[in-house]
Amino acid sequence: MEVADQRLAIVVFNLGGPDSPEAVRPFLFNLFNDPKIIALPQPLRWLIATAISRGRAEKSKGYYAKLGGRSVLLDETRAQASALEQAAKPLAEGVRVFVFMRYWHPMAREVVADLKSYDPTRIVVLPLYPQFSITTTATSCEQLELEARRQGLSVPLETLCCYPTIDGLVDPIAAFVREALATVGSAGARPRVLFSAHGLPEKTIARGDPYQWQVEQTTAAIVERLGIKDLDWSICYQSRVGPVAWIGPSVESEIARAGRDKVPVILAPVAFVSEHVETLVELDETMRELAAAEGVPLYIRLPTVRTDQRFIQALAGLTEFLKGKKTPCSSAGARICPQKFGNCPHVS
Repeated sequence: MEVADQRLAIVVFNLGGPDSPEAVRPFLFNLFNDPKIIALPQPLRWLIATAISRGRAEKSKGYYAKLGGRSVLLDETRAQASALEQAAKPLAEGVRVFVFMRYWHPMAREVVADLKSYDPTRIVVLPLYPQFSITTTATSCEQLELEARRQGLSVPLETLCCYPTIDGLVDPIAAFVREALATVGSAGARPRVLFSAHGLPEKTIARGDPYQWQVEQTTAAIVERLGIKDLDWSICYQSRVGPVAWIGPSVESEIARAGRDKVPVILAPVAFVSEHVETLVELDETMRELAAAEGVPLYIRLPTVRTDQRFIQALAGLTEFLKGKKTPCSSAGARICPQKFGNCPHVS
């Protein structure tokens, strides 16, 4: 690939997480004070965010205590950024990958200041969310654009909105599942594969968010890639918060169903590309304990793609693919969501 005469900045982003026990409550406040998360006017949203962050802080501190008192997501993302920087070197004379976190440091103000200091000729923004949602990719991109305007960053942001069926995501997950199936199958058991994704309130989907549809597209692509006749599989959703109705089925209900059916469970995360509290604690500990209590004979949680070279090379390829594009787009180059999903950012 020919090296261009440019300084390329790539911004990868994720949710973020507290870097100390003291940061847990303000991190939670930032999360729940986001109008894309709680769609209420101020000061009502501020009051609710304050109440939720106060009420959940001690429980969340307990989760993070299992990980050394802090989130590991920033470390995970920095490792992905470093791998991507190496993979993207053929694309420009200078390449630097920046990490942006929506609800805790490094936040938009810090990242945009670093971008200005780097003085790139091109900026590409790549979400570490394969499936688009207004609650993840949209809120992060809007915050980054807002801060870029505030600080007078003159280079436009080229942003990819989603890549739910890209080979670099589908192939590693399919390989993880195939290996686990072979291991469990050698014991004579026919396992059930649960493809798990973070949940959303039903009302978010009803308002036109394409996230659930894109999760289904990811899962369908993995199942097709596996090509296993009569594969026993299901999609489920985790991490429910609050009393509102969430999309389902929940991972808890699917584990309970597997227990009733006395089948082993292979759980594959399809919406997380990094390890963090929701995989290392919720899936590895809480759901494992639930599986044992429900009589599931075997519970296997598969890893996320992390720095798998197939995934990293795919992200590098998307950087080149985006060149010259002026609007958010999927990895297919155009809108992939059905028209009923009005919150898809790609203009038809």
